[in-house]
Amino acid sequence: MEVVTLVLSLVILAISAHLLFAGNYPNAPPCIKGWIPWFGVAFEFGKSPLTFISQARDKYGPVFTVVAAGKRLTFVTLHEDFRTFFMSKDVDFEQAVQEPVHNTASISKDSFYKFHPACNTLIKGRLTPGNVAQLTDHLCEEFNDHLETLGDQGSGGLSELVRAVMYPAVMSNLLGKYNSPGSPFTMEQFKEKFAIYDEGFEYGSQLPDMFLREWASSKCWLLSLLGNMVVKAEDDETSSESGNRTLLQHLATLITDKFLPNYGLLMLWASLANAIPITFWAVAFILSNPTVYQTAMEQINAALKDQDTRKTKVTAEELQQMPYVKWCILEAIRLRAPGAITRRVVRPLRIQNYIIPPGDLLMVSPYWAHRNPHYFPEPEEFKPERWEKADLVKNVFLEGFVAFGGGRNQCPGRWYAIMELQMFAALILFKYDVTLRDPLPKPSNLHLVGTQQPETPCTVQYRHR
Repeated sequence: MEVVTLVLSLVILAISAHLLFAGNYPNAPPCIKGWIPWFGVAFEFGKSPLTFISQARDKYGPVFTVVAAGKRLTFVTLHEDFRTFFMSKDVDFEQAVQEPVHNTASISKDSFYKFHPACNTLIKGRLTPGNVAQLTDHLCEEFNDHLETLGDQGSGGLSELVRAVMYPAVMSNLLGKYNSPGSPFTMEQFKEKFAIYDEGFEYGSQLPDMFLREWASSKCWLLSLLGNMVVKAEDDETSSESGNRTLLQHLATLITDKFLPNYGLLMLWASLANAIPITFWAVAFILSNPTVYQTAMEQINAALKDQDTRKTKVTAEELQQMPYVKWCILEAIRLRAPGAITRRVVRPLRIQNYIIPPGDLLMVSPYWAHRNPHYFPEPEEFKPERWEKADLVKNVFLEGFVAFGGGRNQCPGRWYAIMELQMFAALILFKYDVTLRDPLPKPSNLHLVGTQQPETPCTVQYRHR
């Protein structure tokens, strides 16, 4: 026993010494190591990662490395270096996310490397602007049905209201109507399990299940649910024969191993986790600014004219008549963008006058990139009109906007996300007179993964028009 203890102690010391003293690479960026081996500055970084990034940039310059929980995170903050981040052959997206994908969806390493490139291509192809337009009619029906369940008037948390409508509507649109929770009890179960999974996703991507038992239990429940959904999708011959296959059915033709439900869970998380908070922010920003609200309502009313507020039909053409609403969506995304996106450095990479060593996780923060006054004057202000300069007809965003990433691994569902958010905002504002009962909340600075969550609840009061 003493020999085993001695060996383990030596191993721990060797690893600690390596992690403590490694990283003195020639021409490497400034490195923030902390004094605790392996942990580095994980505690300080984890308390408020967005604040930590900002303070480190001010102190160490535009390129710096953070050692946290055994990982080296090298941040690049200048727009001129973003092309290298997205396009260089010396960095790799899949190697950066493989371990988090394994932790959050239990997909094996071999399966991920085998199927992810094809999955990305498939989703990108199925969710092009042209194909997204074909999904609008069904999604509009679903939004109408679930908005009507709110009743003629009431009040409640805006986040909860958005979830109650978007969860079943988007699931029906992408996974099939037969896969949307069919009863209030089932819906409440799903909301509870998915909320736990989503809220713990960032920790779950880094830690073993044994440290996050409730989160791991929710993951298992959702994987079981997706397994049942896959069976229903594969048994549905009607949509296959009519050529109206869902995204899940298309995925089922591609994934040939046992991890199809796992990929389905990742797709479900990607379609809901960021859409919910951004929808919250977009609606809250519009409601909190009388001038913005008036301009948005003028376009919405002009496009929808004398339609029935009970069964409102919003087509792709009518969405094009509401460019200001789309600007509001994109401005909300700009202000509440993800804290960081990542790539793995696979060969020595030159950025500025530094050499980034292989193995580092290269990080870009869209949240802070979108606060560069050179590209976004008055960056903290919600100004939808700034998007008038973007050529959105040709699907070109403003320069400096990186919320959806870039290069071949740019978010494949971005056009669907913008469409669903614009449609939801137009419908709820047309169908209901909605007012904020709480001040617009501040964003939480606790999250590095995904869009920013509100720091406090926000209650709304609504009345059917």
